[in-house]
Amino acid sequence: MTAAHDSLFRYFHQKSPLTKEEFARFSRFFTPKKVKRNEVLLREGEICQCNFFVVKGCLRFYSINSAGEIATRYFAFEGKFATALSSLIEGKPSREYIQAAEPCELLQVSKTDYLQLVETVPQVNKAYRHLLEMAYVTSQQRIYHFLHLPALERLKWVMEQHPGILTRLSSKMVASYLGVTPYTLSRLKSQL
Repeated sequence: MTAAHDSLFRYFHQKSPLTKEEFARFSRFFTPKKVKRNEVLLREGEICQCNFFVVKGCLRFYSINSAGEIATRYFAFEGKFATALSSLIEGKPSREYIQAAEPCELLQVSKTDYLQLVETVPQVNKAYRHLLEMAYVTSQQRIYHFLHLPALERLKWVMEQHPGILTRLSSKMVASYLGVTPYTLSRLKSQL
């Protein structure tokens, strides 16, 4: 088993115990992929055809409005599955980009293989349910915290809930996640 697949095994085993033999039956569907920093894996308008497991690095999910402003929705760090879920499920063009925020080691699985595994492998099914639940929870947290909190409080919330965002990523990316300019982010940091 490769180091990348070992990381994936631990992920599945944590969600629902399985043996290495059980894992070996489906792990071949997850193929290694290395990407460079800033490499785009999915562009707005493309239909998402795969799911990624982040072994090392960070993926960034963002959109660009008509004025050219970037809004970051999510960062997926090590040990997380990440995909443009709406596009993957509905088979419709994505409204966002997926980009490597850092150099990444990923395991990639096609939509067809992944959905087949969800149907046939109980541990993958349980992990998929967990992924859907956490996507919903994360979305709700962002909506409620970011709609009602002033920028300084949003920054404090990110520091508490997702410290890796501030310590590993550029101020420009962090600012787009918080919905502020890099200048405002710098000013907010000085108030802490």
